Amino acid sequence: MKRGVPAALVLRILGIAESTYYDRKKREMSCPPERPAENRRGRPVPGYSHTFDGERVVDSQINDWLLELIEGEEHVYGYKLLAQCIRDKYNVRLDKKKAYRLCNELGILQKPRQRVQAHPRRLPKNRVVTGSNQLWQMDIKYGYVRGLERFFYVLSIIDVFDRVVVQQYRGTSCEAKHAVQTLCYALQSRLRPGDEMPTIRTDNGPQFVSKLFGDMCESLGVIHERIPPRTPNMNAYIESFHSLLERDLFSKRDFRTFKDAYEELDGYMDFYNNRRMHGSLKRKPPAVFSAWVQTLEDSSAFHKAM
Repeated sequence: MKRGVPAALVLRILGIAESTYYDRKKREMSCPPERPAENRRGRPVPGYSHTFDGERVVDSQINDWLLELIEGEEHVYGYKLLAQCIRDKYNVRLDKKKAYRLCNELGILQKPRQRVQAHPRRLPKNRVVTGSNQLWQMDIKYGYVRGLERFFYVLSIIDVFDRVVVQQYRGTSCEAKHAVQTLCYALQSRLRPGDEMPTIRTDNGPQFVSKLFGDMCESLGVIHERIPPRTPNMNAYIESFHSLLERDLFSKRDFRTFKDAYEELDGYMDFYNNRRMHGSLKRKPPAVFSAWVQTLEDSSAFHKAM
């Protein structure tokens, strides 16, 4: 274009819309000299704000007020509360986005606080599982009630050895308290006095990284392992169960109400635990396989005692 070639021809060859070119050119011409156009993004900064009465207040004055504030007791405030101080004290319309920009330019932004996890993540270990109640996997799946156009949650705990789903929760919400309650019910139903606690393996969902869930595991002496992000293969047994649940039930049923969904789910769980054969469990249902293994262990212990 500097050689006299029409701008429209050059833009057509480059595949650039004329509106884009002329808008960029207009913004470059309107950009203040102290801030080159190539270093700026978005619309030009006006350089002032308004009071609630409509009067202009230049940014340099607002900067002075901000510096005065951080010299006083307001130095403990972040940019959002400093903006509130400016609004309250000087009647100036100052939103949090502009307050952030001005504080950043002045170098008075507070450093973000570092979150300290009460229960740091314990990575999974390769384990040789030789019996029930040694390793449980826990995860959440969504179901859909078409009649209400709403989702519900299914939180399941599976025993890696015998594939029994030892406990399950379903509801329209799933918070840390529900995960804690479900795990406590599972421990009460599966363990006898004196039994060792199983290791619990989950992903990094908010229910499982919560302080409440961590405190519960610590108080009961339960080892809680959390798999790294994007590694569902490390939670393969619960993922496999949920794929069966999707294939055998959720993809074949259109639920009208939550009651219908829960009744169908309860019926499927009774079938899965007590009657559905598994090739990896000697073609026995999980509950039957678990009872069969327990019988063998009791018989072996009896013969050893004799």
